[in-house]
Amino acid sequence: MLYELREYTVVPGRLPALIARFTDHTLELFAKHGFDVEFISHTEFGENSIGEVVYVVRWESYQQMQDGWAGFLADPEWQRVKADSEKDGPLNSAVRRRLLNTAPFERRS
Repeated sequence: MLYELREYTVVPGRLPALIARFTDHTLELFAKHGFDVEFISHTEFGENSIGEVVYVVRWESYQQMQDGWAGFLADPEWQRVKADSEKDGPLNSAVRRRLLNTAPFERRS
């Protein structure tokens, strides 16, 4: 099992717009393209607590992840939503992405 951890540092003052984009559009488009979002939140305490969105997507394979992202990024609806939501400038100042692999820690029978 693979888990993709994504951390978005939000442009100051743009957190409500990013949350709205996720809740109104992005999560539905993720589901359309086979994303299994295990967890999504904004950081409430600690580093980047004012402007960070963090989420985890579970993938069965690298191929599923590659296909999911390719389909999502090419989707005309996503391209429209992204352009509309960023007409006043970008929502993110940085994106950190990590792929976590649980295989070495799975129990062997």
